[in-house]
Amino acid sequence: MRTLLGLTAANVKSLVRDRAALFWTIVFPIMFVFLFGWIFGGNSDTKIAVGYVDQDGSAASAGLRQAFAGVPLLSLHDGSLEDEKAAMQRGDVSAVIVVPKGLGDALVQARSGGTASAVIQLYGDPSQSQTSQVVQGVVAQVANAFNLQAVGAAAVLTVAQVSLQSTTISSVAYLVPSILAMALMQLGVFAAIPLVQQREKGILKRLGATPLARWKLVGSNVLLRLMVAVVDAVLILGIGYLFFSVHVVGNLLAVAGVVLLGAGSFLAIGFALASFLKTEEQATGVVQVVQIPMMFLSGIFFSFDFLPGFLQSVARLMPLTYLGDAMRQVMVNGTQVAPLGVDIAILAGWLVVCLGIAARTFRWE
Repeated sequence: MRTLLGLTAANVKSLVRDRAALFWTIVFPIMFVFLFGWIFGGNSDTKIAVGYVDQDGSAASAGLRQAFAGVPLLSLHDGSLEDEKAAMQRGDVSAVIVVPKGLGDALVQARSGGTASAVIQLYGDPSQSQTSQVVQGVVAQVANAFNLQAVGAAAVLTVAQVSLQSTTISSVAYLVPSILAMALMQLGVFAAIPLVQQREKGILKRLGATPLARWKLVGSNVLLRLMVAVVDAVLILGIGYLFFSVHVVGNLLAVAGVVLLGAGSFLAIGFALASFLKTEEQATGVVQVVQIPMMFLSGIFFSFDFLPGFLQSVARLMPLTYLGDAMRQVMVNGTQVAPLGVDIAILAGWLVVCLGIAARTFRWE
Protein backbone atom coordinates (compact mmCIF):
# COMPACT_ATOMS: atom_id res chain seq x y z
CA MET A 1 0.00 0.00 0.00
CA ARG A 2 2.86 2.40 0.79
CA THR A 3 4.32 1.75 -2.65
CA LEU A 4 0.97 2.39 -4.33
CA LEU A 5 0.50 5.65 -2.46
CA GLY A 6 4.06 6.71 -3.29
CA LEU A 7 3.50 6.09 -6.98
CA THR A 8 0.20 7.97 -6.83
CA ALA A 9 1.93 10.95 -5.19
CA ALA A 10 4.54 10.91 -7.96
CA ASN A 11 1.79 10.88 -10.58
CA VAL A 12 0.06 13.80 -8.85
CA LYS A 13 3.30 15.83 -9.00
CA SER A 14 3.70 14.92 -12.67
CA LEU A 15 0.15 16.07 -13.41
CA VAL A 16 0.59 19.34 -11.53
CA ARG A 17 3.74 20.09 -13.53
CA ASP A 18 1.97 19.35 -16.82
CA ARG A 19 0.14 22.60 -17.54
CA ALA A 20 -1.57 21.26 -20.64
CA ALA A 21 -3.01 18.30 -18.72
CA LEU A 22 -4.20 20.58 -15.92
CA PHE A 23 -5.90 22.84 -18.45
CA TRP A 24 -7.83 20.08 -20.22
CA THR A 25 -8.82 18.14 -17.11
CA ILE A 26 -9.74 20.96 -14.72
CA VAL A 27 -9.63 24.50 -16.19
CA PHE A 28 -11.37 23.70 -19.51
CA PRO A 29 -14.56 22.25 -17.92
CA ILE A 30 -14.74 25.16 -15.47
CA MET A 31 -14.52 27.60 -18.39
CA PHE A 32 -17.50 25.80 -19.97
CA VAL A 33 -19.55 26.16 -16.77
CA PHE A 34 -18.99 29.92 -16.64
CA LEU A 35 -19.43 30.39 -20.40
CA PHE A 36 -22.72 28.53 -20.71
CA GLY A 37 -23.92 29.75 -17.32
CA TRP A 38 -23.53 33.39 -18.40
CA ILE A 39 -25.08 32.71 -21.80
CA PHE A 40 -28.11 30.78 -20.59
CA GLY A 41 -28.45 32.04 -17.03
CA GLY A 42 -29.31 35.68 -17.70
CA ASN A 43 -33.03 35.68 -16.93
CA SER A 44 -33.22 38.65 -14.56
CA ASP A 45 -35.27 40.81 -16.99
CA THR A 46 -37.80 38.16 -17.97
CA LYS A 47 -41.16 37.53 -16.30
CA ILE A 48 -41.98 34.27 -14.59
CA ALA A 49 -44.91 32.49 -16.24
CA VAL A 50 -47.37 31.29 -13.56
CA GLY A 51 -50.59 29.34 -14.02
CA TYR A 52 -53.60 30.79 -12.17
CA VAL A 53 -56.60 28.67 -11.21
CA ASP A 54 -59.64 30.40 -9.69
CA GLN A 55 -61.91 27.75 -8.14
CA ASP A 56 -64.01 30.29 -6.23
CA GLY A 57 -65.24 32.77 -8.84
CA SER A 58 -66.15 35.36 -6.22
CA ALA A 59 -65.46 39.08 -6.00
CA ALA A 60 -62.79 38.28 -3.41
CA SER A 61 -60.97 35.90 -5.73
CA ALA A 62 -61.21 38.45 -8.56
CA GLY A 63 -59.60 41.05 -6.32
CA LEU A 64 -56.88 38.59 -5.39
CA ARG A 65 -56.15 37.89 -9.05
CA GLN A 66 -55.88 41.62 -9.66
CA ALA A 67 -53.30 41.80 -6.88
CA PHE A 68 -51.23 39.03 -8.46
CA ALA A 69 -51.56 40.63 -11.92
CA GLY A 70 -50.11 43.83 -10.45
CA VAL A 71 -46.83 42.09 -9.58
CA PRO A 72 -44.41 43.08 -12.40
CA LEU A 73 -42.41 39.87 -12.03
CA LEU A 74 -45.33 37.53 -12.78
CA SER A 75 -47.13 36.71 -16.02
CA LEU A 76 -50.45 34.99 -15.20
CA HIS A 77 -52.01 32.29 -17.39
CA ASP A 78 -55.60 31.40 -16.43
CA GLY A 79 -56.98 27.89 -16.80
CA SER A 80 -58.27 24.81 -15.06
CA LEU A 81 -56.16 22.95 -12.52
CA GLU A 82 -55.59 20.01 -14.87
CA ASP A 83 -54.57 22.27 -17.77
CA GLU A 84 -52.19 24.39 -15.71
CA LYS A 85 -50.55 21.38 -14.05
CA ALA A 86 -50.01 19.88 -17.51
CA ALA A 87 -48.56 23.21 -18.69
CA MET A 88 -46.17 23.21 -15.73
CA GLN A 89 -45.02 19.68 -16.46
CA ARG A 90 -44.36 20.71 -20.07
CA GLY A 91 -42.36 23.69 -18.85
CA ASP A 92 -44.78 26.33 -20.18
CA VAL A 93 -45.29 27.79 -16.70
CA SER A 94 -42.95 27.71 -13.70
CA ALA A 95 -45.59 27.46 -10.95
CA VAL A 96 -49.35 27.19 -10.46
CA ILE A 97 -51.43 29.25 -8.01
CA VAL A 98 -54.75 27.65 -7.01
CA VAL A 99 -57.34 29.85 -5.28
CA PRO A 100 -59.70 27.51 -3.38
CA LYS A 101 -63.47 27.42 -3.54
CA GLY A 102 -64.98 29.13 -0.49
CA LEU A 103 -62.58 32.10 -0.30
CA GLY A 104 -65.43 34.61 -0.63
CA ASP A 105 -67.52 32.88 2.07
CA ALA A 106 -64.51 32.70 4.41
CA LEU A 107 -63.88 36.41 3.95
CA VAL A 108 -67.50 37.30 4.72
CA GLN A 109 -67.48 35.11 7.83
CA ALA A 110 -64.19 36.60 9.05
CA ARG A 111 -65.48 40.15 8.60
CA SER A 112 -68.55 39.32 10.66
CA GLY A 113 -66.36 38.19 13.56
CA GLY A 114 -66.35 34.47 12.87
CA THR A 115 -63.40 32.15 12.35
CA ALA A 116 -62.70 30.98 8.81
CA SER A 117 -59.76 30.35 6.55
CA ALA A 118 -58.88 29.50 2.96
CA VAL A 119 -55.67 27.91 1.70
CA ILE A 120 -53.96 28.84 -1.56
CA GLN A 121 -52.15 25.89 -3.10
CA LEU A 122 -48.86 26.82 -4.74
CA TYR A 123 -47.45 24.17 -7.05
CA GLY A 124 -43.67 24.51 -7.40
CA ASP A 125 -40.87 22.48 -8.97
CA PRO A 126 -38.18 21.51 -6.41
CA SER A 127 -35.56 21.22 -9.18
CA GLN A 128 -36.13 24.92 -10.06
CA SER A 129 -35.20 26.13 -6.60
CA GLN A 130 -34.36 29.73 -7.48
CA THR A 131 -37.59 30.34 -9.41
CA SER A 132 -39.65 28.49 -6.79
CA GLN A 133 -38.24 30.63 -3.97
CA VAL A 134 -39.04 33.84 -5.86
CA VAL A 135 -42.64 32.77 -6.56
CA GLN A 136 -43.10 31.59 -2.97
CA GLY A 137 -41.99 34.96 -1.66
CA VAL A 138 -44.32 36.86 -4.00
CA VAL A 139 -47.34 34.68 -3.17
CA ALA A 140 -46.67 34.99 0.57
CA GLN A 141 -46.45 38.79 0.31
CA VAL A 142 -49.68 39.05 -1.71
CA ALA A 143 -51.48 36.76 0.76
CA ASN A 144 -50.29 38.85 3.72
CA ALA A 145 -51.34 42.07 2.00
CA PHE A 146 -54.77 40.56 1.21
CA ASN A 147 -55.26 39.60 4.87
CA LEU A 148 -54.30 43.07 6.12
CA GLN A 149 -56.48 44.90 3.62
CA ALA A 150 -59.53 42.64 3.85
CA VAL A 151 -59.82 41.73 7.54
CA GLY A 152 -57.01 43.46 9.39
CA ALA A 153 -54.40 41.13 10.88
CA ALA A 154 -56.52 37.94 10.77
CA ALA A 155 -54.86 35.16 8.77
CA VAL A 156 -57.83 34.21 6.59
CA LEU A 157 -55.67 33.38 3.59
CA THR A 158 -52.70 31.03 3.97
CA VAL A 159 -50.37 29.34 1.48
CA ALA A 160 -49.59 25.63 1.18
CA GLN A 161 -46.66 24.37 -0.90
CA VAL A 162 -47.21 21.46 -3.29
CA SER A 163 -44.33 19.85 -5.19
CA LEU A 164 -44.83 19.07 -8.86
CA GLN A 165 -41.85 17.87 -10.89
CA SER A 166 -41.77 19.26 -14.42
CA THR A 167 -40.31 17.29 -17.31
CA THR A 168 -38.10 20.19 -18.40
CA ILE A 169 -35.19 21.82 -16.63
CA SER A 170 -33.46 25.16 -17.09
CA SER A 171 -30.63 25.48 -19.59
CA VAL A 172 -28.00 25.94 -16.87
CA ALA A 173 -29.31 23.01 -14.82
CA TYR A 174 -29.16 20.89 -17.97
CA LEU A 175 -25.62 21.98 -18.82
CA VAL A 176 -23.84 21.68 -15.44
CA PRO A 177 -24.18 17.87 -15.13
CA SER A 178 -23.49 17.61 -18.87
CA ILE A 179 -20.24 19.55 -18.52
CA LEU A 180 -19.25 17.32 -15.62
CA ALA A 181 -19.86 14.30 -17.87
CA MET A 182 -17.70 15.91 -20.57
CA ALA A 183 -14.92 16.52 -18.04
CA LEU A 184 -14.98 12.86 -16.97
CA MET A 185 -14.89 11.76 -20.60
CA GLN A 186 -11.84 13.92 -21.34
CA LEU A 187 -10.14 12.80 -18.14
CA GLY A 188 -10.43 9.19 -19.23
CA VAL A 189 -9.69 9.24 -22.95
CA PHE A 190 -6.82 11.71 -22.58
CA ALA A 191 -5.15 9.21 -20.24
CA ALA A 192 -4.10 7.36 -23.41
CA ILE A 193 -1.65 10.11 -24.44
CA PRO A 194 0.78 9.99 -21.45
CA LEU A 195 0.72 6.18 -21.52
CA VAL A 196 1.72 6.11 -25.19
CA GLN A 197 4.28 8.83 -24.56
CA GLN A 198 5.87 6.85 -21.71
CA ARG A 199 5.94 3.68 -23.82
CA GLU A 200 7.51 5.54 -26.76
CA LYS A 201 10.25 6.94 -24.51
CA GLY A 202 10.93 3.55 -22.92
CA ILE A 203 9.74 4.62 -19.46
CA LEU A 204 7.14 1.84 -19.23
CA LYS A 205 9.71 -0.75 -20.28
CA ARG A 206 12.09 0.33 -17.51
CA LEU A 207 9.29 0.43 -14.93
CA GLY A 208 8.14 -3.02 -16.03
CA ALA A 209 11.63 -4.37 -15.41
CA THR A 210 11.65 -3.24 -11.77
CA PRO A 211 10.53 -5.47 -8.87
CA LEU A 212 7.34 -3.39 -8.55
CA ALA A 213 4.17 -5.28 -9.31
CA ARG A 214 2.61 -4.00 -12.50
CA TRP A 215 -0.81 -3.75 -10.89
CA LYS A 216 0.62 -1.12 -8.56
CA LEU A 217 1.85 0.94 -11.49
CA VAL A 218 -1.56 0.74 -13.15
CA GLY A 219 -3.40 1.22 -9.86
CA SER A 220 -1.54 4.44 -9.07
CA ASN A 221 -2.55 5.85 -12.46
CA VAL A 222 -6.19 4.85 -11.90
CA LEU A 223 -6.18 6.31 -8.39
CA LEU A 224 -4.78 9.61 -9.69
CA ARG A 225 -7.50 9.90 -12.34
CA LEU A 226 -10.26 9.10 -9.86
CA MET A 227 -8.91 11.77 -7.51
CA VAL A 228 -8.99 14.30 -10.35
CA ALA A 229 -12.56 13.18 -11.17
CA VAL A 230 -13.61 13.98 -7.59
CA VAL A 231 -11.91 17.40 -7.79
CA ASP A 232 -13.66 18.12 -11.10
CA ALA A 233 -17.02 17.14 -9.63
CA VAL A 234 -16.60 19.32 -6.53
CA LEU A 235 -15.43 22.35 -8.54
CA ILE A 236 -18.10 22.10 -11.26
CA LEU A 237 -20.99 21.45 -8.87
CA GLY A 238 -19.73 24.14 -6.50
CA ILE A 239 -19.53 26.75 -9.25
CA GLY A 240 -22.94 25.73 -10.56
CA TYR A 241 -24.44 26.18 -7.08
CA LEU A 242 -22.65 29.39 -6.07
CA PHE A 243 -22.88 31.33 -9.33
CA PHE A 244 -25.93 29.91 -11.12
CA SER A 245 -28.08 28.44 -8.29
CA VAL A 246 -28.04 24.91 -9.70
CA HIS A 247 -29.05 22.64 -6.82
CA VAL A 248 -28.47 18.89 -6.64
CA VAL A 249 -31.95 17.54 -5.94
CA GLY A 250 -30.89 13.89 -6.02
CA ASN A 251 -28.90 11.74 -3.62
CA LEU A 252 -25.28 12.84 -3.26
CA LEU A 253 -24.13 9.23 -2.88
CA ALA A 254 -25.82 8.42 -6.18
CA VAL A 255 -24.06 11.38 -7.79
CA ALA A 256 -20.70 10.20 -6.42
CA GLY A 257 -21.36 6.67 -7.65
CA VAL A 258 -22.15 7.85 -11.19
CA VAL A 259 -19.07 10.11 -11.18
CA LEU A 260 -16.76 7.24 -10.22
CA LEU A 261 -18.42 4.80 -12.64
CA GLY A 262 -18.22 7.31 -15.49
CA ALA A 263 -14.58 8.14 -14.75
CA GLY A 264 -13.74 4.43 -14.58
CA SER A 265 -15.53 3.66 -17.86
CA PHE A 266 -13.73 6.35 -19.83
CA LEU A 267 -10.43 5.55 -18.16
CA ALA A 268 -10.85 1.97 -19.38
CA ILE A 269 -11.50 3.36 -22.87
CA GLY A 270 -8.30 5.41 -22.60
CA PHE A 271 -6.29 2.33 -21.58
CA ALA A 272 -7.80 0.34 -24.46
CA LEU A 273 -6.84 3.09 -26.94
CA ALA A 274 -3.31 3.21 -25.52
CA SER A 275 -2.98 -0.53 -26.19
CA PHE A 276 -3.14 -0.03 -29.97
CA LEU A 277 -1.43 3.33 -30.49
CA LYS A 278 2.32 3.48 -31.14
CA THR A 279 3.30 7.15 -31.11
CA GLU A 280 2.26 10.28 -29.21
CA GLU A 281 1.17 11.93 -32.47
CA GLN A 282 -1.12 8.99 -33.22
CA ALA A 283 -2.55 9.13 -29.71
CA THR A 284 -3.30 12.86 -29.90
CA GLY A 285 -5.10 12.49 -33.22
CA VAL A 286 -7.11 9.40 -32.28
CA VAL A 287 -8.18 10.87 -28.94
CA GLN A 288 -9.52 13.95 -30.73
CA VAL A 289 -11.36 11.74 -33.23
CA VAL A 290 -12.95 9.84 -30.33
CA GLN A 291 -13.90 12.73 -28.06
CA ILE A 292 -15.11 15.41 -30.50
CA PRO A 293 -18.00 13.38 -32.02
CA MET A 294 -19.09 12.34 -28.53
CA MET A 295 -19.12 15.98 -27.36
CA PHE A 296 -21.50 17.06 -30.13
CA LEU A 297 -23.61 13.95 -30.73
CA SER A 298 -24.27 12.65 -27.22
CA GLY A 299 -26.78 15.35 -26.27
CA ILE A 300 -24.69 16.93 -23.51
CA PHE A 301 -25.01 20.47 -24.92
CA PHE A 302 -28.61 20.27 -26.15
CA SER A 303 -31.57 17.98 -25.73
CA PHE A 304 -31.12 14.50 -27.18
CA ASP A 305 -34.57 14.85 -28.79
CA PHE A 306 -33.30 17.65 -31.05
CA LEU A 307 -31.01 15.25 -32.92
CA PRO A 308 -32.22 13.84 -36.26
CA GLY A 309 -33.36 10.24 -36.07
CA PHE A 310 -30.29 8.71 -37.71
CA LEU A 311 -27.95 10.68 -35.42
CA GLN A 312 -29.93 9.51 -32.40
CA SER A 313 -29.11 5.95 -33.46
CA VAL A 314 -25.41 6.86 -33.61
CA ALA A 315 -25.59 8.66 -30.26
CA ARG A 316 -27.10 5.61 -28.57
CA LEU A 317 -23.83 3.77 -29.23
CA MET A 318 -21.77 6.39 -27.36
CA PRO A 319 -21.01 5.99 -23.64
CA LEU A 320 -21.08 9.76 -23.10
CA THR A 321 -24.79 9.75 -24.01
CA TYR A 322 -25.52 7.51 -21.03
CA LEU A 323 -23.11 9.23 -18.64
CA GLY A 324 -24.67 12.64 -19.37
CA ASP A 325 -28.16 11.17 -19.03
CA ALA A 326 -27.32 9.47 -15.73
CA MET A 327 -25.73 12.66 -14.34
CA ARG A 328 -28.83 14.72 -15.16
CA GLN A 329 -31.17 12.13 -13.67
CA VAL A 330 -29.34 11.85 -10.33
CA MET A 331 -28.58 15.60 -10.09
CA VAL A 332 -31.58 17.53 -11.39
CA ASN A 333 -34.18 14.88 -12.28
CA GLY A 334 -33.79 15.69 -15.96
CA THR A 335 -35.77 14.01 -18.71
CA GLN A 336 -34.56 10.54 -19.56
CA VAL A 337 -32.84 9.24 -22.65
CA ALA A 338 -32.93 5.81 -21.00
CA PRO A 339 -33.87 4.51 -17.52
CA LEU A 340 -31.12 5.08 -14.98
CA GLY A 341 -30.56 1.33 -14.62
CA VAL A 342 -29.90 1.09 -18.35
CA ASP A 343 -27.42 3.99 -18.16
CA ILE A 344 -25.53 2.28 -15.34
CA ALA A 345 -25.54 -1.09 -17.10
CA ILE A 346 -24.18 0.36 -20.36
CA LEU A 347 -21.43 2.31 -18.58
CA ALA A 348 -20.50 -0.80 -16.59
CA GLY A 349 -20.45 -2.75 -19.84
CA TRP A 350 -18.02 -0.29 -21.43
CA LEU A 351 -15.87 -0.50 -18.29
CA VAL A 352 -15.68 -4.30 -18.28
CA VAL A 353 -15.20 -4.74 -22.03
CA CYS A 354 -12.53 -2.05 -22.41
CA LEU A 355 -10.67 -3.23 -19.31
CA GLY A 356 -10.68 -6.73 -20.76
CA ILE A 357 -9.30 -5.44 -24.06
CA ALA A 358 -6.61 -3.40 -22.32
CA ALA A 359 -5.60 -6.33 -20.06
CA ARG A 360 -5.08 -8.62 -23.08
CA THR A 361 -3.48 -6.21 -25.51
CA PHE A 362 -1.59 -3.57 -23.49
CA ARG A 363 2.12 -3.46 -24.31
CA TRP A 364 4.84 -2.21 -22.00
CA GLU A 365 7.33 -1.70 -24.81
